[in-house]
Amino acid sequence: MSGKGRQKLKRTHLKIWQLIIILVPLMFIVATLLRYDHLEMMRLKEAVATADKGDDSEEVARRIGELRDFTFSHIVVNVVEKNGVSKMTFGTGPIYLEGQYQRKVATLIAEAEATVGDDSNPNGNVFAEAMAVCKPQAIEHVWAWNSSEYINCMTTEINNHPTSDVIDDAISVKIPSAGLYRYDFVSPVWAPCASGWAILVCLFVIVVIFIRFIRWIAIRIAIRIYG
Repeated sequence: MSGKGRQKLKRTHLKIWQLIIILVPLMFIVATLLRYDHLEMMRLKEAVATADKGDDSEEVARRIGELRDFTFSHIVVNVVEKNGVSKMTFGTGPIYLEGQYQRKVATLIAEAEATVGDDSNPNGNVFAEAMAVCKPQAIEHVWAWNSSEYINCMTTEINNHPTSDVIDDAISVKIPSAGLYRYDFVSPVWAPCASGWAILVCLFVIVVIFIRFIRWIAIRIAIRIYG
């Protein structure tokens, strides 16, 4: 290559300070897009909470599906608090469908009460007596009907009766695990979305700056050694 050709190629290369100037707005764009993904996740998460307050299981399932699909296809950076400690994570964090769970538990308790609550059943009075003790406590202490305090109270009162084995087993089997109503969608570290491509461009510029800087140092060292 001729000297003029080399000089022309050299002039087309961006200098390190120029690349840094380009990098700054790129990082701002990345932060903005990541912020948008987080806010959109929070909006969908709030939509799930709103649907959970209603009594439409199909609407809840639809909202959960929207949140899941968005989280799986975007980079969602979130801060989750656990045991008083906040930590950064990728994803939604835990989501509890408390409304659905409480409605399910209330239905099952009502079914159990209807099954064992008549006088012809020798265990009926046991269940009624347990509820007579625990319901006022639940109202006084604002216990949810699916809370561990209320369930423990019911179990304790039922176990105080010698005829409670059948009832206790039935309640243990019917009440669903709260884990079935808990969701925690994990976001990928990188996804082919707007923020994902912006991150790749940003990383490319950073790599170019690093290579240029290493080469600049190597040239300076070579000049000092070989004069």
